[in-house]
Amino acid sequence: MTRFFKPSNPGSRHRNISDFKDVSLGKRDKKLTVALLRCKGRNNRGIITSRHRGGGHKRLYRYVDHHRSKIGMVGVVKAIHYDPYRNARLALIYYQDGTKQYILQGRGLKPGTNVLSSVSAPISEGNSLPLKNIPLGTQVHNLECFPGGGGKLIRAAGAVGQLVAKEKKYAAVRLPSGEVRLFLRNCWATIGQVGHEDCLNITLGKAGATRWKGRRPKVRGSAMNPCDHPHGGGEGRSPIGRVRPVSLWGKAALGVRTRTKKKYSTPYIIQRRKGFNRS
Repeated sequence: MTRFFKPSNPGSRHRNISDFKDVSLGKRDKKLTVALLRCKGRNNRGIITSRHRGGGHKRLYRYVDHHRSKIGMVGVVKAIHYDPYRNARLALIYYQDGTKQYILQGRGLKPGTNVLSSVSAPISEGNSLPLKNIPLGTQVHNLECFPGGGGKLIRAAGAVGQLVAKEKKYAAVRLPSGEVRLFLRNCWATIGQVGHEDCLNITLGKAGATRWKGRRPKVRGSAMNPCDHPHGGGEGRSPIGRVRPVSLWGKAALGVRTRTKKKYSTPYIIQRRKGFNRS
């Protein structure tokens, strides 16, 4: 659910945020957090490689167990915590051996729920299994690309995939983008949908809220000088002077495929994502 503000100023007129009623009271677990070096879009030589990044509020990174390393051990959800590095919530799990881990909160996970990572785990919200042991049609998230590599796909808030087919050593999963892709049957996934699906309804309301997140302003290329962007230059509001819009580096910006034609994973894609088949 979202919380609205009184329109006392232009920044709060259309602004709404999460009401945080799904987040448990209490502080974070200090042993599972660390302060990361903020590179602000720069590489090891200090050169900007990702534009429009910098500033923002100070935050701590939470260690998330995407590998679900406690295989065969029952864990109990103790709390649901906020994570400043992602739009999904985190579930704090207490295991039988006394250890604690953060995992992505599934849609139905609440304090007191049991979770299990096992080859023979029940098909219930928050449990992790290999694809070969998951029934067809089941909704999954936190999917591995390769066995043992940890969850890499379907991790955003509200994201969900679906297991649609199994054949020989592969399983076909429909990803949130609409793409249907083959994965090895030994890849692990978590049952259910990622929680906090209401994050799509959040409206920041003002540019300052974006700056709090560490995002700096973007400037149109047509407003730049010709030495700064291919669209720049000219008198007044002049057109870009090209057949089609291009990026800062002169590559076509609209309707042109940028995926490498000889990429290793292309044979594993059964159906392209929506809108990818444009010429």
